[in-house]
Amino acid sequence: MTRVVRAVGWGVLALALVACSGERQPPVLRLMSKSYAFSIQPSDSPPRAREDIIYKVTVRDRKTNEPIDNGIGQIFADMGQVQGPHTWDGLANSPEPGTYRAKLNFTLSGTWAMAVRFQRDSLHPLERVDWMQEVYDERPDSIP
Repeated sequence: MTRVVRAVGWGVLALALVACSGERQPPVLRLMSKSYAFSIQPSDSPPRAREDIIYKVTVRDRKTNEPIDNGIGQIFADMGQVQGPHTWDGLANSPEPGTYRAKLNFTLSGTWAMAVRFQRDSLHPLERVDWMQEVYDERPDSIP
């Protein structure tokens, strides 16, 4: 019985140390297309309206799990209205293997339809993954 209590105590201590050690990272969204495995992580979660959000997108081959470098892609979002607000940016290569970055700025709070489209090169088909993203109200202005 004391081994169980001791193990639980060490587990609680380890969790406390992890919780206190450094900044909390935004969650990573993992999505799959026919050929690719995507890991998508915003710089702030949930994003707020009228703030630049940097999206880190890691792309791996779905079968081999190898990173895909020098691909062509874009991240974009809209609120689903014909002439409603939208935002987009091309995926720029990062130094990390298979990693790209893009910057979005949501003009309004609410639910946004998001997507990443990507292709390994111009000879491969364009593939797309979609998700919904809640965007919070902009932060109150700190200037009186």
